[in-house]
Amino acid sequence: MEGRANSRCEPRAWPAGPVLCRGCVEPLIFLANFALVLQGPVTTQYLWHRFSADLGYNGTRDRGSCTNHSVDPTAQKVETLTSHWTLYMNMGGFLVGLFSSTLLGAWSDCVGRRPLLVLASLGLLLQTVLSIFVVQLQLHVGYFVLGRILCALLGDFSGLLAAGFASVADVSSSRTRTIRMALLEACIGVAGMLASLIGGNWLQEQGYANPFWLALAVLIAMTLYAAFCFGETVKEATPARLFTLRHHRSIVQLYVTQAPEKSRKHLALYSLAIFVVITVHLGAQDILTLYELSTPLCWDSRLIGYGSAAQHLPYLTSLLGLRLLQYCLADTWVAEIGLAFNIMGMVVFAFATITPLMFTGYGLLFLSLVVTPVIRAKLSRLVRESEQGALFSAVACVNGLAMLTASGIFNSLYPATLNFMKGFPFLLGAGLLFIPAVLIGILERANHCPEFQQFSQSP
Repeated sequence: MEGRANSRCEPRAWPAGPVLCRGCVEPLIFLANFALVLQGPVTTQYLWHRFSADLGYNGTRDRGSCTNHSVDPTAQKVETLTSHWTLYMNMGGFLVGLFSSTLLGAWSDCVGRRPLLVLASLGLLLQTVLSIFVVQLQLHVGYFVLGRILCALLGDFSGLLAAGFASVADVSSSRTRTIRMALLEACIGVAGMLASLIGGNWLQEQGYANPFWLALAVLIAMTLYAAFCFGETVKEATPARLFTLRHHRSIVQLYVTQAPEKSRKHLALYSLAIFVVITVHLGAQDILTLYELSTPLCWDSRLIGYGSAAQHLPYLTSLLGLRLLQYCLADTWVAEIGLAFNIMGMVVFAFATITPLMFTGYGLLFLSLVVTPVIRAKLSRLVRESEQGALFSAVACVNGLAMLTASGIFNSLYPATLNFMKGFPFLLGAGLLFIPAVLIGILERANHCPEFQQFSQSP
Protein backbone atom coordinates (compact mmCIF):
# COMPACT_ATOMS: atom_id res chain seq x y z
CA MET A 1 0.00 0.00 0.00
CA GLU A 2 1.08 3.57 -0.60
CA GLY A 3 1.82 5.77 2.38
CA ARG A 4 0.01 8.92 3.22
CA ALA A 5 2.78 11.03 1.74
CA ASN A 6 2.27 9.41 -1.65
CA SER A 7 -1.52 9.62 -1.78
CA ARG A 8 -1.60 13.27 -2.70
CA CYS A 9 0.62 16.16 -3.74
CA GLU A 10 1.98 17.81 -0.61
CA PRO A 11 2.86 21.51 -1.05
CA ARG A 12 6.56 22.15 -1.31
CA ALA A 13 8.14 24.49 -3.79
CA TRP A 14 10.07 22.93 -6.67
CA PRO A 15 13.68 24.11 -6.60
CA ALA A 16 13.95 27.12 -8.84
CA GLY A 17 16.64 27.16 -11.48
CA PRO A 18 17.83 29.64 -14.07
CA VAL A 19 15.08 30.38 -16.57
CA LEU A 20 14.56 32.60 -19.59
CA CYS A 21 10.89 33.25 -18.87
CA ARG A 22 8.03 31.51 -17.14
CA GLY A 23 6.18 29.06 -19.37
CA CYS A 24 8.08 29.67 -22.63
CA VAL A 25 7.44 26.19 -23.99
CA GLU A 26 7.20 27.26 -27.64
CA PRO A 27 10.95 26.86 -28.37
CA LEU A 28 10.80 23.28 -27.09
CA ILE A 29 7.87 22.34 -29.31
CA PHE A 30 9.49 24.08 -32.26
CA LEU A 31 12.81 22.24 -31.89
CA ALA A 32 11.17 18.87 -31.21
CA ASN A 33 8.95 19.00 -34.26
CA PHE A 34 11.80 20.29 -36.43
CA ALA A 35 13.80 17.19 -35.50
CA LEU A 36 10.86 14.82 -35.97
CA VAL A 37 9.77 16.18 -39.35
CA LEU A 38 13.37 16.20 -40.52
CA GLN A 39 13.52 12.47 -39.79
CA GLY A 40 9.99 11.38 -40.81
CA PRO A 41 10.07 11.50 -44.65
CA VAL A 42 13.76 10.53 -44.61
CA THR A 43 12.93 7.39 -42.62
CA THR A 44 10.13 6.48 -45.04
CA GLN A 45 12.38 6.97 -48.06
CA TYR A 46 15.18 5.04 -46.38
CA LEU A 47 12.83 2.11 -45.78
CA TRP A 48 11.65 2.33 -49.41
CA HIS A 49 15.17 2.19 -50.80
CA ARG A 50 16.36 -0.37 -48.27
CA PHE A 51 13.58 -2.78 -49.24
CA SER A 52 14.11 -1.98 -52.92
CA ALA A 53 17.75 -2.99 -52.59
CA ASP A 54 16.88 -6.13 -50.64
CA LEU A 55 14.33 -7.23 -53.27
CA GLY A 56 16.41 -6.20 -56.27
CA TYR A 57 14.01 -3.50 -57.42
CA ASN A 58 15.71 -0.56 -59.19
CA GLY A 59 12.81 1.43 -60.66
CA THR A 60 12.30 3.91 -57.84
CA ARG A 61 14.37 6.71 -59.34
CA ASP A 62 13.77 5.99 -62.99
CA ARG A 63 10.81 7.97 -64.27
CA GLY A 64 9.85 5.47 -66.96
CA SER A 65 10.01 2.53 -64.60
CA CYS A 66 8.07 4.42 -61.98
CA THR A 67 5.20 5.25 -64.29
CA ASN A 68 4.83 1.58 -65.17
CA HIS A 69 5.38 -0.02 -61.77
CA SER A 70 1.72 -0.23 -60.80
CA VAL A 71 1.72 -3.65 -62.47
CA ASP A 72 5.11 -4.66 -61.07
CA PRO A 73 4.58 -7.08 -58.13
CA THR A 74 8.06 -6.31 -56.76
CA ALA A 75 7.27 -2.59 -56.58
CA GLN A 76 3.99 -3.32 -54.83
CA LYS A 77 5.84 -5.52 -52.35
CA VAL A 78 8.24 -2.64 -51.62
CA GLU A 79 5.27 -0.33 -50.95
CA THR A 80 3.59 -2.92 -48.75
CA LEU A 81 6.72 -3.58 -46.67
CA THR A 82 7.33 0.15 -46.21
CA SER A 83 3.74 0.71 -45.15
CA HIS A 84 3.77 -2.24 -42.75
CA TRP A 85 7.03 -1.26 -41.04
CA THR A 86 5.63 2.24 -40.54
CA LEU A 87 2.69 0.54 -38.86
CA TYR A 88 5.01 -1.50 -36.62
CA MET A 89 6.86 1.64 -35.50
CA ASN A 90 3.64 3.44 -34.66
CA MET A 91 2.14 0.44 -32.85
CA GLY A 92 5.30 0.00 -30.77
CA GLY A 93 5.21 3.67 -29.80
CA PHE A 94 1.54 3.59 -28.93
CA LEU A 95 1.48 0.44 -26.83
CA VAL A 96 4.22 1.78 -24.56
CA GLY A 97 3.12 5.43 -24.76
CA LEU A 98 -0.44 4.57 -23.70
CA PHE A 99 0.94 3.79 -20.27
CA SER A 100 3.87 6.19 -19.98
CA SER A 101 2.43 9.42 -21.39
CA THR A 102 -0.69 9.24 -19.22
CA LEU A 103 1.40 8.39 -16.15
CA LEU A 104 3.92 11.18 -16.73
CA GLY A 105 1.36 13.83 -17.64
CA ALA A 106 -0.68 13.40 -14.46
CA TRP A 107 2.58 13.22 -12.48
CA SER A 108 3.48 16.66 -13.86
CA ASP A 109 0.47 18.16 -12.02
CA CYS A 110 2.44 17.46 -8.84
CA VAL A 111 6.13 17.76 -9.68
CA GLY A 112 5.80 20.40 -12.41
CA ARG A 113 6.08 20.42 -16.18
CA ARG A 114 9.88 20.60 -16.40
CA PRO A 115 10.66 16.97 -15.40
CA LEU A 116 8.32 15.63 -18.08
CA LEU A 117 9.75 17.99 -20.69
CA VAL A 118 13.27 16.79 -19.89
CA LEU A 119 12.32 13.08 -19.98
CA ALA A 120 10.46 13.42 -23.29
CA SER A 121 13.38 15.32 -24.80
CA LEU A 122 15.78 12.56 -23.76
CA GLY A 123 13.47 9.97 -25.32
CA LEU A 124 13.45 11.75 -28.68
CA LEU A 125 17.23 12.06 -28.44
CA LEU A 126 17.64 8.33 -27.83
CA GLN A 127 15.39 7.46 -30.77
CA THR A 128 17.49 9.60 -33.10
CA VAL A 129 20.72 7.97 -31.91
CA LEU A 130 19.32 4.53 -32.80
CA SER A 131 18.18 5.80 -36.22
CA ILE A 132 21.72 7.02 -36.92
CA PHE A 133 23.07 3.57 -36.05
CA VAL A 134 20.59 1.94 -38.46
CA VAL A 135 21.55 4.24 -41.35
CA GLN A 136 25.29 4.35 -40.73
CA LEU A 137 25.81 0.66 -39.87
CA GLN A 138 23.02 -0.82 -42.03
CA LEU A 139 21.42 -2.45 -38.99
CA HIS A 140 18.12 -4.31 -39.25
CA VAL A 141 15.18 -1.91 -39.69
CA GLY A 142 13.65 -3.41 -36.56
CA TYR A 143 15.89 -1.04 -34.59
CA PHE A 144 13.65 1.79 -35.81
CA VAL A 145 10.85 0.07 -33.87
CA LEU A 146 13.10 -0.28 -30.80
CA GLY A 147 13.87 3.45 -31.00
CA ARG A 148 10.16 4.28 -31.05
CA ILE A 149 9.53 2.04 -28.03
CA LEU A 150 12.33 3.59 -25.98
CA CYS A 151 11.18 7.08 -26.93
CA ALA A 152 7.59 6.25 -25.93
CA LEU A 153 8.81 4.88 -22.60
CA LEU A 154 10.10 8.37 -21.71
CA GLY A 155 6.99 10.20 -22.86
CA ASP A 156 7.51 10.62 -26.62
CA PHE A 157 6.30 13.70 -28.50
CA SER A 158 2.81 13.11 -27.05
CA GLY A 159 4.17 13.60 -23.54
CA LEU A 160 6.03 16.70 -24.67
CA LEU A 161 2.81 18.11 -26.12
CA ALA A 162 0.88 17.21 -22.97
CA ALA A 163 3.33 19.14 -20.82
CA GLY A 164 3.45 21.97 -23.37
CA PHE A 165 -0.30 22.50 -23.63
CA ALA A 166 -0.71 22.09 -19.86
CA SER A 167 1.92 24.78 -19.26
CA VAL A 168 0.06 27.10 -21.64
CA ALA A 169 -3.16 26.41 -19.74
CA ASP A 170 -1.30 27.16 -16.48
CA VAL A 171 -0.36 30.69 -17.52
CA SER A 172 -3.20 31.75 -19.88
CA SER A 173 -6.66 33.10 -19.17
CA SER A 174 -9.84 31.55 -20.49
CA ARG A 175 -10.11 34.38 -23.00
CA THR A 176 -6.64 34.00 -24.50
CA ARG A 177 -6.31 30.21 -24.26
CA THR A 178 -7.50 29.36 -27.77
CA ILE A 179 -5.07 31.70 -29.52
CA ARG A 180 -2.20 30.66 -27.22
CA MET A 181 -2.76 27.02 -28.11
CA ALA A 182 -3.03 27.93 -31.78
CA LEU A 183 0.30 29.74 -31.43
CA LEU A 184 1.84 26.59 -29.97
CA GLU A 185 0.54 24.58 -32.92
CA ALA A 186 1.89 27.24 -35.29
CA CYS A 187 5.34 26.55 -33.84
CA ILE A 188 4.81 22.93 -34.87
CA GLY A 189 3.97 24.02 -38.40
CA VAL A 190 6.78 26.51 -38.92
CA ALA A 191 9.30 23.95 -37.66
CA GLY A 192 7.78 21.36 -39.97
CA MET A 193 8.05 23.60 -43.01
CA LEU A 194 11.69 24.45 -42.37
CA ALA A 195 12.61 20.84 -41.68
CA SER A 196 10.80 19.65 -44.82
CA LEU A 197 12.58 22.12 -47.08
CA ILE A 198 15.97 21.39 -45.56
CA GLY A 199 15.48 17.62 -45.41
CA GLY A 200 14.26 17.15 -48.97
CA ASN A 201 17.06 19.14 -50.60
CA TRP A 202 19.73 17.76 -48.25
CA LEU A 203 18.67 14.18 -48.89
CA GLN A 204 18.82 14.81 -52.63
CA GLU A 205 22.40 16.09 -52.38
CA GLN A 206 24.08 14.12 -49.59
CA GLY A 207 22.05 11.02 -48.70
CA TYR A 208 20.29 9.82 -45.57
CA ALA A 209 22.79 10.23 -42.72
CA ASN A 210 23.24 14.01 -42.45
CA PRO A 211 19.58 14.90 -41.71
CA PHE A 212 19.68 12.53 -38.75
CA TRP A 213 22.87 14.18 -37.44
CA LEU A 214 21.23 17.61 -37.64
CA ALA A 215 18.21 16.25 -35.78
CA LEU A 216 20.54 14.93 -33.08
CA ALA A 217 22.15 18.36 -32.63
CA VAL A 218 18.73 20.03 -32.43
CA LEU A 219 17.51 17.55 -29.82
CA ILE A 220 20.61 18.07 -27.68
CA ALA A 221 19.90 21.82 -27.68
CA MET A 222 16.24 21.15 -26.86
CA THR A 223 17.12 18.91 -23.90
CA LEU A 224 19.44 21.56 -22.49
CA TYR A 225 16.73 24.22 -22.87
CA ALA A 226 14.18 22.02 -21.07
CA ALA A 227 16.56 21.34 -18.21
CA PHE A 228 18.01 24.81 -17.64
CA CYS A 229 15.97 27.50 -19.42
CA PHE A 230 12.29 26.54 -19.14
CA GLY A 231 10.40 28.47 -16.45
CA GLU A 232 8.19 26.19 -14.35
CA THR A 233 4.46 27.01 -14.63
CA VAL A 234 3.04 24.91 -11.79
CA LYS A 235 2.69 27.33 -8.87
CA GLU A 236 3.25 24.82 -6.07
CA ALA A 237 5.24 21.98 -7.54
CA THR A 238 5.64 19.12 -5.07
CA PRO A 239 7.48 15.78 -4.94
CA ALA A 240 5.37 12.75 -5.81
CA ARG A 241 5.95 9.09 -6.49
CA LEU A 242 5.99 8.32 -10.21
CA PHE A 243 5.02 4.65 -10.30
CA THR A 244 1.63 4.73 -8.66
CA LEU A 245 -1.88 4.07 -9.92
CA ARG A 246 -3.00 7.40 -8.46
CA HIS A 247 -1.84 9.24 -11.59
CA HIS A 248 -3.91 7.00 -13.85
CA ARG A 249 -6.88 7.28 -11.49
CA SER A 250 -6.74 11.06 -11.72
CA ILE A 251 -7.26 10.77 -15.48
CA VAL A 252 -10.15 8.33 -15.14
CA GLN A 253 -11.74 10.61 -12.56
CA LEU A 254 -11.93 13.41 -15.11
CA TYR A 255 -14.60 11.41 -16.90
CA VAL A 256 -16.38 9.56 -14.07
CA THR A 257 -16.33 11.62 -10.84
CA GLN A 258 -19.27 13.68 -9.64
CA ALA A 259 -19.54 16.99 -11.49
CA PRO A 260 -22.17 18.87 -13.49
CA GLU A 261 -23.51 16.17 -15.79
CA LYS A 262 -23.13 18.07 -19.00
CA SER A 263 -19.49 18.95 -18.32
CA ARG A 264 -18.48 15.27 -18.19
CA LYS A 265 -20.48 14.44 -21.29
CA HIS A 266 -18.88 17.35 -23.07
CA LEU A 267 -15.44 16.17 -21.98
CA ALA A 268 -16.04 12.74 -23.48
CA LEU A 269 -17.58 14.01 -26.71
CA TYR A 270 -14.91 16.66 -27.32
CA SER A 271 -12.32 13.92 -26.72
CA LEU A 272 -14.04 11.80 -29.37
CA ALA A 273 -14.03 14.74 -31.78
CA ILE A 274 -10.32 15.42 -31.38
CA PHE A 275 -9.63 11.68 -31.65
CA VAL A 276 -11.25 11.51 -35.09
CA VAL A 277 -9.53 14.70 -36.30
CA ILE A 278 -6.08 13.50 -35.20
CA THR A 279 -6.71 10.02 -36.65
CA VAL A 280 -7.38 11.47 -40.09
CA HIS A 281 -4.43 13.90 -39.90
CA LEU A 282 -1.94 11.25 -38.80
CA GLY A 283 -3.33 8.61 -41.14
CA ALA A 284 -3.01 10.87 -44.17
CA GLN A 285 0.44 11.97 -43.06
CA ASP A 286 1.58 8.33 -42.77
CA ILE A 287 0.80 7.49 -46.39
CA LEU A 288 1.38 10.82 -48.16
CA THR A 289 5.12 10.30 -48.69
CA LEU A 290 4.53 6.77 -49.99
CA TYR A 291 1.66 8.04 -52.17
CA GLU A 292 3.94 10.70 -53.69
CA LEU A 293 6.92 8.39 -54.22
CA SER A 294 4.96 5.92 -56.32
CA THR A 295 3.03 6.01 -59.56
CA PRO A 296 1.53 8.16 -61.04
CA LEU A 297 3.21 11.07 -59.20
CA CYS A 298 6.74 9.58 -58.91
CA TRP A 299 8.11 12.49 -56.88
CA ASP A 300 11.82 12.73 -56.03
CA SER A 301 13.08 13.71 -52.57
CA ARG A 302 13.11 17.44 -53.44
CA LEU A 303 9.42 17.44 -54.43
CA ILE A 304 8.60 15.36 -51.36
CA GLY A 305 10.31 18.04 -49.27
CA TYR A 306 8.19 20.75 -50.89
CA GLY A 307 5.08 18.65 -50.35
CA SER A 308 5.91 18.12 -46.70
CA ALA A 309 6.48 21.87 -46.31
CA ALA A 310 3.07 22.51 -47.88
CA GLN A 311 1.60 19.95 -45.51
CA HIS A 312 2.90 21.95 -42.53
CA LEU A 313 1.98 25.39 -43.90
CA PRO A 314 -1.60 25.14 -42.48
CA TYR A 315 -0.16 25.36 -38.97
CA LEU A 316 0.78 28.95 -39.76
CA THR A 317 -2.13 29.88 -42.04
CA SER A 318 -4.57 28.37 -39.55
CA LEU A 319 -3.16 30.58 -36.79
CA LEU A 320 -3.62 33.68 -38.93
CA GLY A 321 -7.06 32.55 -40.07
CA LEU A 322 -8.14 31.79 -36.51
CA ARG A 323 -7.03 35.20 -35.31
CA LEU A 324 -8.90 36.99 -38.11
CA LEU A 325 -12.06 34.87 -37.98
CA GLN A 326 -12.36 35.26 -34.20
CA TYR A 327 -13.22 38.93 -34.76
CA CYS A 328 -16.49 38.00 -36.47
CA LEU A 329 -17.20 34.33 -35.64
CA ALA A 330 -17.34 32.13 -32.56
CA ASP A 331 -14.64 29.50 -32.17
CA THR A 332 -17.10 26.75 -33.04
CA TRP A 333 -17.86 28.23 -36.46
CA VAL A 334 -14.15 28.67 -37.12
CA ALA A 335 -13.65 24.96 -36.38
CA GLU A 336 -16.51 24.00 -38.71
CA ILE A 337 -14.99 26.05 -41.55
CA GLY A 338 -11.64 24.38 -40.95
CA LEU A 339 -13.24 20.93 -41.15
CA ALA A 340 -14.96 21.84 -44.41
CA PHE A 341 -11.66 22.78 -46.06
CA ASN A 342 -10.03 19.68 -44.63
CA ILE A 343 -12.68 17.47 -46.22
CA MET A 344 -12.22 19.17 -49.60
CA GLY A 345 -8.45 18.72 -49.43
CA MET A 346 -8.79 15.00 -48.72
CA VAL A 347 -11.13 14.53 -51.66
CA VAL A 348 -8.65 16.24 -53.99
CA PHE A 349 -5.82 14.01 -52.71
CA ALA A 350 -7.91 10.94 -53.47
CA PHE A 351 -8.06 11.81 -57.17
CA ALA A 352 -4.68 13.55 -57.59
CA THR A 353 -2.73 12.03 -60.50
CA ILE A 354 -0.56 15.04 -61.38
CA THR A 355 1.65 17.31 -59.28
CA PRO A 356 -0.43 20.54 -59.64
CA LEU A 357 -3.55 18.73 -58.40
CA MET A 358 -1.62 17.38 -55.41
CA PHE A 359 -0.52 20.89 -54.45
CA THR A 360 -4.11 22.09 -54.93
CA GLY A 361 -5.09 19.60 -52.24
CA TYR A 362 -2.41 20.99 -49.96
CA GLY A 363 -3.69 24.51 -50.65
CA LEU A 364 -7.22 23.57 -49.58
CA LEU A 365 -5.89 22.58 -46.16
CA PHE A 366 -4.92 26.17 -45.28
CA LEU A 367 -7.54 26.35 -42.47
CA SER A 368 -7.60 22.66 -41.61
CA LEU A 369 -5.70 22.98 -38.34
CA VAL A 370 -7.90 25.53 -36.59
CA VAL A 371 -9.90 22.62 -35.22
CA THR A 372 -7.48 21.14 -32.68
CA PRO A 373 -6.62 24.35 -30.75
CA VAL A 374 -10.33 25.18 -30.51
CA ILE A 375 -11.11 21.74 -29.07
CA ARG A 376 -8.11 21.78 -26.72
CA ALA A 377 -9.13 25.20 -25.39
CA LYS A 378 -12.71 24.01 -24.85
CA LEU A 379 -11.44 20.91 -23.04
CA SER A 380 -9.16 22.94 -20.76
CA ARG A 381 -12.13 25.07 -19.68
CA LEU A 382 -14.00 21.97 -18.56
CA VAL A 383 -11.55 21.05 -15.78
CA ARG A 384 -10.01 22.78 -12.79
CA GLU A 385 -6.58 24.38 -12.73
CA SER A 386 -5.15 21.46 -10.75
CA GLU A 387 -6.35 18.98 -13.39
CA GLN A 388 -4.70 20.48 -16.47
CA GLY A 389 -1.84 17.96 -16.52
CA ALA A 390 -4.25 15.04 -16.13
CA LEU A 391 -6.44 16.47 -18.88
CA PHE A 392 -3.65 16.87 -21.39
CA SER A 393 -2.34 13.43 -20.42
CA ALA A 394 -5.76 12.13 -21.42
CA VAL A 395 -5.47 14.10 -24.66
CA ALA A 396 -2.01 12.59 -25.16
CA CYS A 397 -3.57 9.16 -24.66
CA VAL A 398 -6.22 10.06 -27.22
CA ASN A 399 -3.42 11.20 -29.53
CA GLY A 400 -1.61 7.87 -29.08
CA LEU A 401 -4.80 5.90 -29.64
CA ALA A 402 -5.44 8.00 -32.74
CA MET A 403 -1.93 7.23 -33.98
CA LEU A 404 -2.49 3.50 -33.56
CA THR A 405 -5.92 3.67 -35.19
CA ALA A 406 -4.58 5.79 -38.05
CA SER A 407 -1.71 3.39 -38.70
CA GLY A 408 -3.96 0.38 -38.43
CA ILE A 409 -6.51 1.79 -40.85
CA PHE A 410 -4.47 3.83 -43.33
CA ASN A 411 -1.28 1.75 -43.49
CA SER A 412 -3.29 -1.44 -43.84
CA LEU A 413 -5.91 -0.02 -46.19
CA TYR A 414 -3.40 1.66 -48.51
CA PRO A 415 -1.70 -1.53 -49.80
CA ALA A 416 -5.06 -3.33 -49.85
CA THR A 417 -6.59 -0.75 -52.20
CA LEU A 418 -3.65 -0.28 -54.59
CA ASN A 419 -5.29 -2.36 -57.30
CA PHE A 420 -8.67 -0.62 -57.51
CA MET A 421 -8.29 2.92 -56.04
CA LYS A 422 -5.02 4.14 -54.62
CA GLY A 423 -6.53 7.28 -53.07
CA PHE A 424 -9.38 5.50 -51.29
CA PRO A 425 -7.89 6.06 -47.77
CA PHE A 426 -8.16 9.82 -48.36
CA LEU A 427 -11.84 9.47 -49.25
CA LEU A 428 -12.35 7.50 -46.05
CA GLY A 429 -10.62 10.30 -44.12
CA ALA A 430 -12.94 12.88 -45.69
CA GLY A 431 -15.96 10.86 -44.60
CA LEU A 432 -14.69 10.44 -41.04
CA LEU A 433 -14.29 14.22 -40.64
CA PHE A 434 -18.07 14.62 -40.77
CA ILE A 435 -18.17 13.02 -37.29
CA PRO A 436 -16.37 15.86 -35.44
CA ALA A 437 -18.23 18.42 -37.55
CA VAL A 438 -21.55 17.07 -36.23
CA LEU A 439 -20.29 16.64 -32.66
CA ILE A 440 -18.92 20.18 -32.39
CA GLY A 441 -22.20 21.61 -33.70
CA ILE A 442 -24.27 19.62 -31.20
CA LEU A 443 -22.01 20.51 -28.28
CA GLU A 444 -22.08 24.21 -29.10
CA ARG A 445 -25.86 24.25 -28.76
CA ALA A 446 -25.61 22.55 -25.38
CA ASN A 447 -22.92 24.96 -24.16
CA HIS A 448 -25.52 27.63 -23.41
CA CYS A 449 -26.87 25.71 -20.41
CA PRO A 450 -26.28 27.81 -17.25
CA GLU A 451 -24.99 24.86 -15.18
CA PHE A 452 -22.39 24.08 -17.81
CA GLN A 453 -21.27 27.69 -18.16
CA GLN A 454 -20.80 28.06 -14.41
CA PHE A 455 -18.48 25.03 -14.21
CA SER A 456 -16.56 25.65 -17.40
CA GLN A 457 -15.35 29.13 -16.44
CA SER A 458 -11.74 28.81 -15.41
CA PRO A 459 -9.34 31.40 -13.99
